[in-house]
Amino acid sequence: MNSDSTAAVIGASGYSGAELVKILSRHPRVKLGPLFANASAGKRMDELYPVLRGRVETTLRPYTAEAACTSDVVFIALPSGEAMNIVPELLKRGKRVVDLGGDFRFQDAQIYQQFYKRQHTATDIIPQAVYGFPEWDADAIRSAKLVSNPGCYPTSAILPLAPLLKEGLISPKGIVVNSLSGVSGAGRSTSIDHSFVEVNESVKAYKVGVHQHSPEIETALGRLSGKSVTVTFVPHLIPITRGIYTTIYANPTAPLTDDIVAAAFKKYYERAPFVRILGPAVPEIKSVAGTNYIDIGWKIYPENGQIIVLATIDNLIKGAAGQAVQSMNLMFGFAETEGLQ
Repeated sequence: MNSDSTAAVIGASGYSGAELVKILSRHPRVKLGPLFANASAGKRMDELYPVLRGRVETTLRPYTAEAACTSDVVFIALPSGEAMNIVPELLKRGKRVVDLGGDFRFQDAQIYQQFYKRQHTATDIIPQAVYGFPEWDADAIRSAKLVSNPGCYPTSAILPLAPLLKEGLISPKGIVVNSLSGVSGAGRSTSIDHSFVEVNESVKAYKVGVHQHSPEIETALGRLSGKSVTVTFVPHLIPITRGIYTTIYANPTAPLTDDIVAAAFKKYYERAPFVRILGPAVPEIKSVAGTNYIDIGWKIYPENGQIIVLATIDNLIKGAAGQAVQSMNLMFGFAETEGLQ
């Protein structure tokens, strides 16, 4: 891929799609190709998002494979259930694809069908998909034709937990993940449940015990750590626009010190450009908003025999568009940080 190569975005009018457009419009090695939308087709990108005035004047169009395949890489930022209808044709035409939805996050289609409540219609493509984090799966991502971008909640939970599990510092059983998300995580929806009046001055748990990110977290942690992992995951909606705050409760396998925990994170993330280890400190959403960073802190709680790990991300960037571009950079041999700092 060279400086004249292009990236198409399917679902460019949504929040994650718009973040992709913003990042790609300033990427020094990529030129924006066609931008696709359904209801917003015919409108200009800078009409929907005035922040893009003078930068992206592209008119959104209905999706066609022919138009998408004029680009070297295609990003899909659509609700789950859509990508499985699009990806097979793109791969057949030799395109490289990064999917931000959930259609290819599981190698087992039965898990997808159980938690996403729909039939998977592209099961023959699933083995080609690389679900991965640039911090852990760089080699697989570099050679991938299809990258399945991790979910926003799982990103905020898996990256803090993986080193501790890999080093055997915490039990793989009985992990509790409590996550708070801004409203943009639900997408650019007109649902009354996500209107200002409904979410303001309130906090609400949802999909308790049945959220589709529960098996995603367990499956990914099991793969990375080589252990059978069980997680209780509870997501909450909070009245902010963007950001995720995740608090994790885990049981140490032996007495821990701050130095032991710090050494584990350093071992795996010392060269990870977007992972910031704060030490025994408390991260804040405002410190990562608008960035591709994840901030991780912790508190050892010997009185209760626990360690509490805290992590913050911007759900639209490190939890979606930024991480997708980070993977694209690896796929095409760019510096991992291109367009993201």
